[in-house]
Amino acid sequence: MILSVPEGDDKPLKYPLMFEKSDALVITKMDALPYFDFDMDKVTERVRRLNPDIRIFPVSAKTGEGMEALEDWLCAEAAALKASVHA
Repeated sequence: MILSVPEGDDKPLKYPLMFEKSDALVITKMDALPYFDFDMDKVTERVRRLNPDIRIFPVSAKTGEGMEALEDWLCAEAAALKASVHA
């Protein structure tokens, strides 16, 4: 699931099923956070209420913030999938 800072922190309230079923949430455009009315604490609370196990990755392609953690998670997920296919 991808959520962009400009979309607002209320997106989990509008589309709860998407957040309930997703394994990960990538919050993009974190570099724009100072310019938008977006509350990370609120969005995290709302998402965790819907899905306590979801992984949350705040990222910025502009600054590189959070990209390494997301890449590590994606590589681990790909490796696990590959291992399960070959098992």
